[in-house]
Amino acid sequence: MHLESLRQTWPWYVAGPIIGLFVPVLLIAGDKRLGISGNLRHLCAAALGGRIDFLRYDWRGTGAWNLAFLLGVVLGGWVGVELLGTREIAIAAETKAALGSLGVRDFSGLVPRELISWEALGTWRGLLMLAGGGFLVGFGTAYAGGCTSGHAINGLSHFQLRSLFAVIGFFAGGLAATHVLLPYLLGAR
Repeated sequence: MHLESLRQTWPWYVAGPIIGLFVPVLLIAGDKRLGISGNLRHLCAAALGGRIDFLRYDWRGTGAWNLAFLLGVVLGGWVGVELLGTREIAIAAETKAALGSLGVRDFSGLVPRELISWEALGTWRGLLMLAGGGFLVGFGTAYAGGCTSGHAINGLSHFQLRSLFAVIGFFAGGLAATHVLLPYLLGAR
């Protein structure tokens, strides 16, 4: 396999089944739960230990493997950017046109610079999107008992009704943010 072929974006019909193969691997490994949002709590428990009641639990037994998974995600991102040279994300022309109508035109990096950059963070809109979005994601994952990857990949494979409701809520929230909130925030220039 040539290195240049690895630099191409993998199609959904290749990447999706590879992600799906993790579910039986996790079941074989002892019914491990897949998700990212719980890692912040594990990191805080490791750093702060027994100083806060909410963080007083055996994070090594419940979260050590998940922290290894998080490290793999970070290392995979680093390998993709630094070693494989993935510097630009493939975005559909229709999406670029829709974002362009909202003033987002710089797609030269991994994220649009008008949305995520130090300059954007210095504006009230950028700060609101970052701080408000971070709060909503944190609140939503705590309220839903997990994140999109945990519910959509792992919870649905376990036929958990709460995961079905969570995924429906994630999609509804994403649609509302995309079609209502983002145009409002970007259009209010």
